[in-house]
Amino acid sequence: MADQKGMSGIDVRAMTAELSEKLPLWVGKIYQYDATTLGIRINGEGGAKYQFFVEVGRRAHLVGALPEAPKFPLSYAMLLRKHLEGGRVIEVGQYGLQRIFYIDVGKKGGTLRLVFELFDDGNIILLDGEGVIIKPLWHHRFKDRAVVPGEVYALPEGTDCSGYDEEGFAAMLAASDRDLVRTLAVNCLLGGKYAEVICAAAGVDKNMPAPEADASAIYAAFHQTLATIEGDRHPVITDKGCWPVPGIGTEKKEYPSFNEALEAFYPTTAAEKKAEKKKPKLSREEVILRQQKAALKKFDGKIARAEKAIEAVYTHYTQVQEVIAVLDQVSKERSWQEIEAVLKESDLPAAQVVVAVHPADAAVDLDLEGVQVKVYVHESVEVNLQHYYDQIKKFKKKKQGALDAMARGVPKKKEKPKETFTLMKAKWFHRFRWFYTSDGVLVLGGRDASQNEELVKRYMEGKDTFVHADVHGGSVVIVKGETAHLEDEVAQFAASYSNAWKAGHFTADVYMARPDQVSKTPESGEYVARGAFIIRGERRYAHNVTLGAAIGVQFRPSVAVIGGPVEAIKQRAEHFIELTPGTFGPNDVARKAQRVLKEKVGEETWKSLRTALNTEAIAAFVPPGGTDIVGEE
Repeated sequence: MADQKGMSGIDVRAMTAELSEKLPLWVGKIYQYDATTLGIRINGEGGAKYQFFVEVGRRAHLVGALPEAPKFPLSYAMLLRKHLEGGRVIEVGQYGLQRIFYIDVGKKGGTLRLVFELFDDGNIILLDGEGVIIKPLWHHRFKDRAVVPGEVYALPEGTDCSGYDEEGFAAMLAASDRDLVRTLAVNCLLGGKYAEVICAAAGVDKNMPAPEADASAIYAAFHQTLATIEGDRHPVITDKGCWPVPGIGTEKKEYPSFNEALEAFYPTTAAEKKAEKKKPKLSREEVILRQQKAALKKFDGKIARAEKAIEAVYTHYTQVQEVIAVLDQVSKERSWQEIEAVLKESDLPAAQVVVAVHPADAAVDLDLEGVQVKVYVHESVEVNLQHYYDQIKKFKKKKQGALDAMARGVPKKKEKPKETFTLMKAKWFHRFRWFYTSDGVLVLGGRDASQNEELVKRYMEGKDTFVHADVHGGSVVIVKGETAHLEDEVAQFAASYSNAWKAGHFTADVYMARPDQVSKTPESGEYVARGAFIIRGERRYAHNVTLGAAIGVQFRPSVAVIGGPVEAIKQRAEHFIELTPGTFGPNDVARKAQRVLKEKVGEETWKSLRTALNTEAIAAFVPPGGTDIVGEE
C-alpha cells in the first residue's frame, strides 16, 4: 500500500508491471526540478506520449503533465540526456520486492541501466552495461556498499522471499521467532498491510507463530497476490492509502490504472501551478504585502513548533537521553537500514517513540506525546535543545525584519528616465578575444592559430606577459601591462578559451612566460606547427584554475557586449550571465544568452541599441565546445 511516506515494494511491482505493458518505449527529454525530483518524457508506439515523474525515496509513476521545466537545466538531467535521450526502453524491472526498480535503455553504444531507489533518502544511479556506476544523483558510502562512480552497483543487505521455492519459503517461516504477520512484513519486504492481506487470503491467523503456520497455503496466497498485482489489477484509494488491488480501508474510489491512482494520491505541482495562474492578478504592492503576511505567519509557526519541541524534550528528558545513548552506540556497529528495521519490530518503549530515521543526518524523529522532535544521535540532549533555541532566535530576528519592512511600507518602483547612450567605437583589438582586468589592464587572446601567430609576432612587447593553458590547443593570451590579477582573472581567461573547456573539464593548469622566453625557432630535427610556440626557461604556473566565463552588457562609458573571466565582467557589466562547461553548442548558448540579457535590459532599450547588442556580438565571447548557463544578474 502506498501512503504519504512512500510506495512499498508491492506498489513498485505493480507500477513497473503496468509500465512494462506499454513497451516498446523510447526516452525523450529528462528534467531535474530540484534535489529529489525528476521527470522523463517517454514516447510510445503510434505517437503515444507518457510523462514519468520520480520523487526519490518516495514515489515514481506516470502523470498527466510534468511540472514546468526549469529555465536552466540542472547538471544531472543533462548527464542523463546525454546518455539516454533517444534510446529504446528494453526492460522495466524490479530487484525482487525491494523498493528499487530500473529502466534498461539501449543505444548504439550498448545498454545502460537507470536505477531508482525509493527507500530512505532515495537515489538515482546510472549504470553501464557491466553494472558499474557511471554517476549517481547522490554519492553515498554505506557499511555494506558504496554508491559512487566506478564502483559496481550493489543492492542493500537483506533478501526477500519472492525468489524462494515452496521448500525455501517453508524453511524461512520455520526459522522465524516472530508471529506470522511480522515475519511476512520483514522477511518478504511486504510491510504490515500487505502481510495482513496475504494472511487473510490464506485463511490463517496473522498473530500465530510463523513456524506453526500452513506454509503451503501462505506460499500459494503470496504468489497469487503477486500474480494479481502483475496482471489483474483493480486499483483503489482508501482512507488507508493507495492500493493496486482492493485492500484494507473504507471510502474506496476505483481507478482505471494504478499509475492514475498514484497520481491522484500524490498530486504533482503542475495542477497547483495551473490553479495559481487562474487567480486574479494582484498589484505589486498587494503581492509584497501578502508575501510579508505569509512570512510572518510562517515565522510564528516555526517559533511555536520549536518551543513545543523544547518543552516536549524537557518533559521526556530521560527517555530522549536513553534513545540518544542507545542509537549513538548502535549506529557505530550497524547500518541505518538495519537500525530502521530493528526499530520497526521492537516492542521497547524507547524504540516505539521513533517515527522516522534520517540516515544522512544521523538523526531520528521522536513522537513525544504528539509532538514530533528531530534528535541528532551523536549529540547530547543539551546540544539538541540548543538547535531549537537557535531556530527560535533566527526566526524571531526574521519576524522583526518583516515587521520593520511592513512599517516602512512598499517602496514605489522607480521609473528609470530615458537615457542616452554612446556606442563603443570599434578598436583594432576587437577582432581578437579581449577584456580589461579589474585593475584596468588590457588582455588579448587569439581565436585561432593564425591570430595566435599574429599576437605574438606583431603585438607582444617587452613588458607584456605570455599566458597559455597547459593543454594542447587554446588561445595565446597576451597581457598588455602589469596586473594584480594574473593568476585569477587572466589565468581563468586562458583556461576557459582552450580545449580544456571543449573536453568538458572544470579546472586546468595555466602557465606564464616573459616575451623573451617565447620562440618559433625549433631545435634541430623538431617542427613547430602554425599557432604553436616554444617556451624556453622556467615557467610560472597557476594550478587547478576554475573554468568559467561571463558575458554581459556594459553601458558606461559606452555600450557594448563584453565577455571574459567572471569577476572582471561583473565589475563592468550592468547585466551578465555566467557560463560553465556543459552541454549546449555555442550558437544555442548565444541565442539563450540574448533572450536572458534582452529581458534584463528591456525590449525597447535592446532594440534601440541592436547595432551593438546582438547575437553575433554575444557569440564572439562564448567559449568553444559545450556550455551551460548557470547564473544571471
